[in-house]
Amino acid sequence: MSMKNIEIPFIRNMFENIAPRYDLLNRLLSLRQDVYWRRKMVSAIKTPDSGVLLDVACGTGDVALEIIQQKGSGNNVFGIDFSTGMLTLARDKIDTKNASANIHLLAGNAFNLPFRGKTFDAITIAFGIRNINDKLSVMKEFHAGLKTDGMLLVLELATPDRGLFLSIYRFYSKTILPFVGRLFSKNSMAYQYLPSSVANFPDPDNFAATMRLAGFQDVAWEKLTFGIAVLYVGHKKRSRRSRLEP
Repeated sequence: MSMKNIEIPFIRNMFENIAPRYDLLNRLLSLRQDVYWRRKMVSAIKTPDSGVLLDVACGTGDVALEIIQQKGSGNNVFGIDFSTGMLTLARDKIDTKNASANIHLLAGNAFNLPFRGKTFDAITIAFGIRNINDKLSVMKEFHAGLKTDGMLLVLELATPDRGLFLSIYRFYSKTILPFVGRLFSKNSMAYQYLPSSVANFPDPDNFAATMRLAGFQDVAWEKLTFGIAVLYVGHKKRSRRSRLEP
């Protein structure tokens, strides 16, 4: 059995278990920087006034709500996640904060998006790509789902480069983060897995190279909060052959 088939049930079960405390722990463990990071990602989206957007691994709906908040209610936002527990929390949050928003939630996974190709003006994924082993296949799926001139935005945790802050970060991620995670979620595996998954994530140069290999152009990234998170942006352009055709 391939790793692709193994990792989805493992990750899904882990997120089902931590779903009830997911928002609390995100805010607590990041010192609310996760809110700033999501806002930064959404502010980088460039789409029509009535765009169609997809948030993959949408969790409890924070990115979808932020898109409507920043970009306006004329946009249609689809959120997909393989955790039904997360989707239930997302629906409750959306109904409470903005029940009239054009946000549509679906169960599914990034390897097989339940949409036709060339549907979306932008696709976002926040803190989800590191949980996927076959990143190239997923990025190709994203590329196929975007309209020409669409954009992919990936927000992911990272390890700071060097210096005192790197030492502080390592102590925090290996000691404090698992302790607080166990204390609040009662799930020791999830918050031992988190620092390991961040440590094993490719550096920005290598991840950007994977985005390019999947077909994205004008790939750029920005480090956030001393390099604890990185925002990647890539664009789907017309192929050279298409530009030459009448």
